[in-house]
Parts: sequence; structure tokens; C-alpha cells
Amino acid sequence: MTTSNASNGSKNLTQRIVIAMIAGIITGALLQNLMPDGSDFVIPLYLFDFSLRGFLVDGVFEAVGQIFVASLRMLVVPLVFVSLVCGVCSLKDTAKLGRIGGKAVGLYLLTTVIAVSMAIAIALLTSPGAGVNMVADTTFTSREAPSLAQVFIDMFPSNPFAAFAEGKMLQVIVFALLFGIAMALAGKAGERLTVIFQDLNEVIMRLVTILMNLAPYGVFCLLAGLFTDISLATFGNLIKYFVVVIGVLLIHGLLVYPVLLKLFTGLSPKIFLHKIRNTAIFGFSVSSSSATIPVNLETTTKKMGVNNSIASFTIPLGATINMDGTAILQGVATVFIAQVFNIDLSLTDFIMVILTATLASIGTAGVPGVGLIMLAMVLNQVGLPVEGIGLILGVDRLVDMTRTAVNVTGDAMVSIVVGQSEGQFDQSTYDDLKAGSDIEEIDFHHLKD
Repeated sequence: MTTSNASNGSKNLTQRIVIAMIAGIITGALLQNLMPDGSDFVIPLYLFDFSLRGFLVDGVFEAVGQIFVASLRMLVVPLVFVSLVCGVCSLKDTAKLGRIGGKAVGLYLLTTVIAVSMAIAIALLTSPGAGVNMVADTTFTSREAPSLAQVFIDMFPSNPFAAFAEGKMLQVIVFALLFGIAMALAGKAGERLTVIFQDLNEVIMRLVTILMNLAPYGVFCLLAGLFTDISLATFGNLIKYFVVVIGVLLIHGLLVYPVLLKLFTGLSPKIFLHKIRNTAIFGFSVSSSSATIPVNLETTTKKMGVNNSIASFTIPLGATINMDGTAILQGVATVFIAQVFNIDLSLTDFIMVILTATLASIGTAGVPGVGLIMLAMVLNQVGLPVEGIGLILGVDRLVDMTRTAVNVTGDAMVSIVVGQSEGQFDQSTYDDLKAGSDIEEIDFHHLKD
């Protein structure tokens, strides 16, 4: 494939994904007009009645969308394990792992502090809950979050195969680190295994490419199904809250991350935003940082020039503990719920919100429903009613999609900063807008060159 064709292929893939996203939203909105409030649209035929919801929304859209997400999740554990083992083996000095981990965790916590602080400040300025007199028609019962000590204990798997099967990413990361170090110390045996793992890594990355080429169909079905059932009436009382949360998320993703990238590395923010767009769209569509790991790994290594020894560690770690989008939700939601219930919060309360949200980004890592658990922790910390979460559940699905896109953008930014600081970064690849485009297109009719 020529460079020109590769560039056109990359552009076409991006265009197809964006078109699929817009088409899915429009299709869902049109179907909602035909089937408002979860109703069905039945077309009587000669032999049977054709159900539009049963066949299209709950059938085709649901099946294709969920198969797409399941396919992405299918690759997460093998990709993280193989890629991270390869990365650790390539490090000449395994003592670097501690330094790399310290930088990554420090940067993730820094961006979380910025996120929640900015969210609180903007929410106080805009007062999204002022004058809102709502009664929650949905209750929320919070689950108890594990202690920080228990989180660290749970990081070490008693059975690595169970960790693989259950998708416990922190345990997979720890086992991969230990296995990679052991391989590096095993001499000739380790060298032979390294070659095998490097070949496996190449094959898995090609699987990622295959899924990227099928992404437009998955994105269309996911968004068409979602927007068929989203009740626009829900946004009536919550429109200001929704606009504030989305606005802060966009500021953090499109302004804060590029500014931090420029400050720490001097690299062009414009190139970063250009290259991260596909990953952000994936994150928005599947609403899962973990499911976006394969795409984000390919983006940071093949398109942005971060060495696999860095990205294979920082991307899975970020998908597990980087909660900037959730921190923004917590900041705005705390102010919103306090205003709805006419409860005044002091400066000390807001400081506690910042500290709790930042520490909770690690303390509740890997727990299902982590966003709502973290918000419940924050509300309890400052004495606000946890039942207030029920007020915002109606719009949380769209907010969750946007904050996932923000989170995966932050994972890539931190990977670049850490990679450059460790000398594991190729700036020529980063500056090349065509970098990585030659692997995005696959000719399914001719599997061999």
C-alpha cells in the first residue's frame, strides 16, 4: 500500500466512524418519534405482524452493538498481558518500572485534582441546581466501596487464570509485570519466549485493526439503539446540569489536556487532538475505558510514537485508575444536589470533595459501577443525601459516554508525557500525520500481500 493510499484509508476510516456516529444518532431520534416512551411500531403483514422495535432496535441494533463491544472486550486481557510482558522484557533496567509507575500515577492524580476543582468552580459560577424543585422518582442505594488497603491486597492475584477470566485488570497488570521481569532474568529461555510474545503482540494488534475497520457498523448500532430509548423529556429539569457537566468535560478534554501536554513536552496539541479523535469516538460509543484499551494502545504506539514498554503499562493503568471524567461528574453533581436540597457547603466541604474524589480514583479502581459508588462516597463525606443521585440518573448514560471519551484522552496524554520523559518516545512519528495509517486499512479480499 502506498503512503498516499494509506493516508486516504486512514481519512476514510475516520470519516466512516464519524458518519456512522451521526447517522446512528439521527436514526435513533427518528425511531423515537415513531415509538415514543418505549412503545412499539407494528406493521401488519399478510402472515404476521412486523415489530419495528422487536426486529430492529431490540434485535439488529442490540445484537450488532453488543457483539462489537464484546469483541473489543475479548481482546483486552490478552492484549494487555502480551503487550505489557513485551514492554517489560524490552526494558534494560527493570528498576525503571518504579519510576514509570510513579510518574504515571502522579500525573493521573494531578489531572484528577484539576478536573474536580474546575468542575466545582464552574458549577458554583453557573448554579445548575438553583431554583430546581424536583422530587426524585428514582432511588439509589449505594454499595460499600472497598478500603484502600483491600484494593492493594486485591491487586495481587491468587489465581492469575481467574483474573484473566474475570477481567480484573489490576491483577492482570501485576502478573504481567512479574512474568515479564522473570523472563528478562531467565537468560536464553527468556529470550526465546520474548520472540514468541513479540509475534503474538503483532497478531493481536492486527486483530485490533480488523475491529477498527468494522467499527462504523458497531458505532451506528450502539448509538441508534441508545437514542431510540433516551427520553428527551428527562432533560427538561436537568438541562442546565447536563450542559454544565458536558461543558466542563469538553473543556478538560479539549483544553486542559492539550495545555498540560504543551507544558510538559512542548509538543503540538493540535496534532494530539487530531490523532486521538478515533480513540475518543470509540470511548464515547462503547462507554468503557477498558473496552477502548486495544484502540488506545494502537493509537499511542503506532500513531503517536510512544514506545510499547511505556504505553503497555500506562494505558491499562489509566483505564483502571484515571477517573477525570467521573471526578468532573462528582464536582458538578455535588454542587447541583446541594443546591437542589438547599444545603450550604463550606470551603472545608469543597476541599473534602476534592480530596475524596482524588483518592477514590484509586481506592475504588476496578469496581463495577465505580462512578456512582465514588459519587455516593463523596456525598456521604460532606453530609449530602445519597438519594440525590436518583435525580441525575436519567441523563447519566450520555454523561458517562462523554466522560469515557475524556478519560481515554487523558490516558494517551499521560502516556506521551511519561514516554518522552523516559526517552521512550519517537517525535518523528508523533509529528507525522500519516503515521500508523498504513495499518488501519485491511483488504479482506486479499489476506496476503
